[in-house]
Amino acid sequence: MYALREALAAFRRAPVLTGLSSAMVGAALFVLGLFGLATYNLHLALSAIEERVEIVVYLKDDARQSEIDQAEKDLGGMEEVAGVHYISKREALAKAKAELPEFADLFAAAEVNPLPQSLEVELRPDSRNRDVVERISQRAGAYPFVEDVRYGREWVDKLFTLRRVGAVTTAVLGGAFLLVAALIIGTALRIALFARREEIHVMRLVGAKNGFIRRPFLLEGAMAGLLGGLLAWGFTYATYRVVYAYLFAVAWIPGGWIFAGLLGGGLFGALASGLAIRRHLRDL
Repeated sequence: MYALREALAAFRRAPVLTGLSSAMVGAALFVLGLFGLATYNLHLALSAIEERVEIVVYLKDDARQSEIDQAEKDLGGMEEVAGVHYISKREALAKAKAELPEFADLFAAAEVNPLPQSLEVELRPDSRNRDVVERISQRAGAYPFVEDVRYGREWVDKLFTLRRVGAVTTAVLGGAFLLVAALIIGTALRIALFARREEIHVMRLVGAKNGFIRRPFLLEGAMAGLLGGLLAWGFTYATYRVVYAYLFAVAWIPGGWIFAGLLGGGLFGALASGLAIRRHLRDL
C-alpha cells in the first residue's frame, strides 16, 4: 500500500513528466499497434493467397497413362503433398472456357485442343513455402514425360518477402520509439529521485533497504507503461474504425495481441524504471 500511495503521489507531484512518459510509451506502442494491424491483415491476405499455392506439372501429349499414374503416386506419397489431381486435355479445355469466357470463341474455333494435360499438386498448409515448392518442382520436372513445371515463382518469392519486410519494419520502428520512451522515463524518475533525495536519505538512516525505496518507482514506471498501453490501444482502435469506415474493410487484431501490448507496456515501464533507479540510487 505504501508503494501504491507513493506511485500515485508521484503522478500528482509531476503530472507533466509522468504524462510525457506515458505518452511516449503510448506512441511507441501505437506505432507497433499500427504495424501490428497492418501485419495481421497482410497475414490474412497472404494466407488466402497461400491457399492457392500449388504446383502444376504439364505433361507431354505422348505421355503414357502408366507413367502418369506412377508420377501421381510418387508425388502424392510425399509428406508435404496433400493431393495430386490429374487434369486431362478435355478437362483443361472445359476449365479454361469456364474461367476465361472472353476466349470461348477462340477455343471453339480451334480444330485441335491446344491445352496440355497436367498434374495439379496441392500442398499441405504447413508446407507452402519456397523451399518445399522448389524441391517438389525439381522432382516433378525430372520425369522425362514432363513438358514444364509452373508454380508462379516470382509472386511466391514476393509473398514471403512481404512477410519478412513487415516483421522487420515493425521491430525497427517500434524499437526506436521504445528507446526514446525509456530515456524519457529514466529522466522523469531521476528528477523525482533528486526531488526526494532528503526523504530517501532519512529512510536509509532508519534502515530502509534499496528494495523498499525502489518499489514505488518501479510501480510508477509500470503504471506509466500501462497507461501508455491503454493510450496506444485507444488510438489504434480509432485508426482502425476510420480506415474501416472511410477507406476499406480491415480486420481487428486478436484480443491476445491487445493483452500482450498492455502487458508489454507495463513490463517495459517497470524495466525502464528499474534500470534508471539502480544507477541513480548510487549517486544519492
